[in-house]
Amino acid sequence: MHIEQGGQGPDLLLLLHGMGATGAVWSPLLAEADVRWPGRWLALDLPGHGRSAPQDSYAVGQLAASVARAVLPHADASGRLVVLGHSLGGVIALALATGWFGVAPHQVFGAGIKAAWSDDELRRMDALASQPAKKFATEDEAWDRYLKVSGLAPLVNIAGAASTLALRGVAQEADGWRLAMDPRANAVGKPPLSELMSVARCPVHLGRGAHDALVTMEQTRALDAHATELGPHGHNVMVEAPARVWDWVSSFD
Repeated sequence: MHIEQGGQGPDLLLLLHGMGATGAVWSPLLAEADVRWPGRWLALDLPGHGRSAPQDSYAVGQLAASVARAVLPHADASGRLVVLGHSLGGVIALALATGWFGVAPHQVFGAGIKAAWSDDELRRMDALASQPAKKFATEDEAWDRYLKVSGLAPLVNIAGAASTLALRGVAQEADGWRLAMDPRANAVGKPPLSELMSVARCPVHLGRGAHDALVTMEQTRALDAHATELGPHGHNVMVEAPARVWDWVSSFD
């Protein structure tokens, strides 16, 4: 699994990105890590994303197990493990909060987790998972598609150069360019959010940007009655307002 890391100390902050993206989406947040986080951090590419290898199953439990195996060698028993996940990464963070996968987070944060799924949405995801990766004749076409799929297209001027924010999002093959994401990762299915929240063994905090089109505050507070509104931002709030996300995490120290 592709992992980027930095910082010093026993505490560890694990950053989990959303579907279709890579660990590079955390670059605006990590630009402030030296002054906002008193420890080490890991930002990885989820299985089947970026430079991380694909796997046979992308069920939430299988994703959480893969992430836990990758994180365990970096965890320090004398320090805290804090997990911050966005969208799909937030779902995986909730799964890790159960303690079922060999890691024991001290706190978990989930931003922008989609809480309601229609049958049509699930059917579309299954259809995408069954299709081969689309090939593009040029690199520019592949990048354009990647920025749209990952939700980063309207944010590149806010967060800086797309080359920094979207690293590892596309891959070149002999017959053209494609998105780095394994299409089968779309088959993650409807996550059992209420069930995961009910068996969490550590404090779990949910939040969303006020303009997040994928989840409402009502839906988020149905899972976490004390969920935090993270300001007038969209789905990728950690890109739009990294300082606000740092404030959120630090408010629960």
